[in-house]
Amino acid sequence: MGCKNAATPILAATLLTNEPVILSNVPKIGDVLTMIEILRSLGSEIEWINEHQLKISNKHIALERLDKKLIKKIRSSVLLLGPLLSRFKKVALSRPGGCFIGSRPLDTHFEALKQFRVNIESGDDLYRFSYEKLEPAEVILKEFSVTATENVLLLASAIAGKTLLKIAAIEPHVEDLTNFLRKLGVKIDIVSPHTFVIEGIAKFSGAEHRIIPDPIEAGTFLGLALILGGKRILVKNVIPRHLDIVFEKIREMGGQLELEKKDVYCNMRVYAPKGLLATKIQTLPYPGFPSDLQNIFGVVLTQAQGTSMIFDTLYEGRLKYLDELNKMGANTVILDPHRALIIGPTPLYGKEITSFDLRTGASLVLAALLAKGETTISNIEQIDRGYEQLEERFKNLGAEIKRV
Repeated sequence: MGCKNAATPILAATLLTNEPVILSNVPKIGDVLTMIEILRSLGSEIEWINEHQLKISNKHIALERLDKKLIKKIRSSVLLLGPLLSRFKKVALSRPGGCFIGSRPLDTHFEALKQFRVNIESGDDLYRFSYEKLEPAEVILKEFSVTATENVLLLASAIAGKTLLKIAAIEPHVEDLTNFLRKLGVKIDIVSPHTFVIEGIAKFSGAEHRIIPDPIEAGTFLGLALILGGKRILVKNVIPRHLDIVFEKIREMGGQLELEKKDVYCNMRVYAPKGLLATKIQTLPYPGFPSDLQNIFGVVLTQAQGTSMIFDTLYEGRLKYLDELNKMGANTVILDPHRALIIGPTPLYGKEITSFDLRTGASLVLAALLAKGETTISNIEQIDRGYEQLEERFKNLGAEIKRV
């Protein structure tokens, strides 16, 4: 399926142009559908051409129509800042929502916007943004923030002159956004791995664009294959370079990968014929190990021989799922908000457990498929934010799973 984290910023980016845009490989998942409803509340004309293809026209946008309640539902609504500021001199937005995986302040976004001479005020659960004139700037982000990088790319695209962006994130979905912006007519050069030069334009063209496949979804099915031992699972349409470090960890743990290349995409099979070995997983900005797959591989490590360590450098709330795994029989120890030990292998048993967030939910489904007996997972609407028909696809692999 299409990448959630690419689809939402690209949907926001369509607000830059008055010309028609056609997007394909759009995933029908919660966060994307909410972003579409936000655009519609602004006046976007959006039509599903087929199952995963959209036609979008943003000729008649009215800021006063914006549904502020929808803004609170998803974290990625913060990506509307750049495009809306490019069209309106004053913008008020509710605080964005999303997963509760620890502190994710907007300071990096706001400090970047101030470099473009945007004034920012907060109060009454609203942020208010205004400016007299937007000017190109040299922006140095204080961290490798994906959404702050995307917001700068979006706003700078509409400012005449060259903006220099340093300490930029380079995740695959950031690259996909830059490719879409180029199709709209923006000139973007990557002058070093984390430095962008953006030359803004006054008038944007229309475009057709295919959203990249989701590397996190692919990694989820690769994790499932590992806990199934010698059984092979075929995962289609993966861009291998998006998962280089994940592949290395799979091999380090004793997993086997078979890749069938097809242009930039490939199909692959993964399995673990002789059991799994303990390892250390440290999450880092791309091309490091993605935090969004840490939970999935935490479940995998419950079946690995020895003591593994997980070090999530990005989010202090991402390890809560280990308490749920312990209820099921796992042997894990949370050392501090960022580090944990997992001792394995341990059998897992069915229990009543809770999905705290999107990635926890997916990992607990894997644990439930591995466990003996019946498992009930509550709060599963979180999973729908990032996975399309996950239970149906697991059923196709032989899982006994149903939504109640």
